[in-house]
Amino acid sequence: METAEGQKSGMRLFAELAVKLGTSTKTNDRLELLEQYFSAAADADKVWVIALFSGRRPKRTVNTTMLWEWCRELTGLPGWLFEESYHTVGDLAETIALLLPEGDAAEDPGASLGYYLIRLGELGKEEEAVKKAFVQRCWAGMNQDELFVFNKLITGGFRIGISQQTVVNALARATGAEASVVAHRISGDWDPASMDYGALTSGEGGGTELSRPYPFYLAYALEEDLPALGRPEEWQAEWKWDGIRGELIRREDAMFVWSRGEELMTEKFPEYQGFKDRLEPGTVLDGEIIGVKEEGVLPFAALQTRIGRKNVTKKNLSEVPVGFIAYDLLEYGGEDWRGRSLEERRVQLERVVRAAAHPLLRLSPIIEIISWDQLTAERARAREMGSEGIMLKRKSSVYQVGRRRGDWWKWKIDPLVIDAVMVYAQKGHGRRSNLYTDYTFAVRDGDQLLTFTKAYSGLTDKELAEVDAFVRKNSLEKFGPVRTVKPELVFEIAFEGIAASGRHKSGVALRFPRINRWRRDKKVAEIDTIGNLKKMLELYGK
Repeated sequence: METAEGQKSGMRLFAELAVKLGTSTKTNDRLELLEQYFSAAADADKVWVIALFSGRRPKRTVNTTMLWEWCRELTGLPGWLFEESYHTVGDLAETIALLLPEGDAAEDPGASLGYYLIRLGELGKEEEAVKKAFVQRCWAGMNQDELFVFNKLITGGFRIGISQQTVVNALARATGAEASVVAHRISGDWDPASMDYGALTSGEGGGTELSRPYPFYLAYALEEDLPALGRPEEWQAEWKWDGIRGELIRREDAMFVWSRGEELMTEKFPEYQGFKDRLEPGTVLDGEIIGVKEEGVLPFAALQTRIGRKNVTKKNLSEVPVGFIAYDLLEYGGEDWRGRSLEERRVQLERVVRAAAHPLLRLSPIIEIISWDQLTAERARAREMGSEGIMLKRKSSVYQVGRRRGDWWKWKIDPLVIDAVMVYAQKGHGRRSNLYTDYTFAVRDGDQLLTFTKAYSGLTDKELAEVDAFVRKNSLEKFGPVRTVKPELVFEIAFEGIAASGRHKSGVALRFPRINRWRRDKKVAEIDTIGNLKKMLELYGK
């Protein structure tokens, strides 16, 4: 779509950006693409792009069944052929973009990106006929890139593997502000439909000052031997807890709770309102939202019973009390403390938590480091502590923005592992849409095989190709996109934790399952049993 003046419309400009970002693998190239976009796009569209790339995706107001039928109506394809096309491509948005003819008559030649996103949001209140008319008119005026991106926005599947830090860096170059300042300005609760680009990037409108969180500082996994870090006394060690990273914000007469994903979660944790009278106004804490008990912490599975609920009952509150383990002090007395050293922040954090004296507000305990060997022994105790491992933070470090190397490291415990056989396979998405890359695994239950988990990652491209070839040659049954395969390929499945589950036939649920290695040396008769899983549940489940 071109405007009357020959300039590209907001949707076309954004679609070109999205497609190029999706195919680019170098950070500098992506940074340059974003810079070019911010210099060419309309201010209103820039705000929407910032929103989309920082996780503020529009709610889905048109279901996939409607899109399926509307596309079939336009193309005249029989249902079976459309279904086969979808299973081959592996993505509905891309399937529709490939099947529809490229358009030449825009819904509105000068329409901005914001126009489409706002209108899509409004469709939730409309009848199906109105939704259909709008979507089909839009399809008629879009090229293939626009069709693909537009459909992704409709289905809620718009995701591009670009870090928020890259977006922040591009905005910093475009505005001349420091990256850490930009990251803070675009944080918080703001509406792209009404936000002014100048106000957002200047800090005058990025959410309310009262509730605006700070960007989180994230750690990389430890990749080197501990002695390479230098002297132990230069480091602070803490347990790495398995909850939801969050911020507690106490400003004026209000209390706010933000997750690392910039989701405002205040109402999900009503017990935190008890902190309001214990913390001084102008205090912001970084820490872990986690289920707690007197003697320790609860597993993440317990926390999940709370976070998925719209309304928290008294029973939920009593069964899974949610505490906050404080890691760091980001603001005190209304002053930004991130530029001070960790040592200084820690001293004041201890004073703040002690003064609050609330049983659900806890201080992250420091692990004394006598030597690197002694810390290695401590790490071996992590699982019995209900921890994922150890965090190492340089005492002199300031609180930075995003994932940085050098000052903060996470040293996770070795995963639990179990041998299982692949019994189902399904095609993946995106660049894997033509390969069977999504697998379901089973353990032995007497003479039967019992499924217990799915896994999607862990194999090399070469191994994926081998498994794909095996699936195609050894499929037994077909259930839509899923293939039942001969139970012959054995894999070692790694996972971070295990919990009892009434939703799974096996009775267990795994935390972060993935393929650790292909056990070509093992036969199906040698895989683990459901008894092995239940034993792990007894030992490591909470």
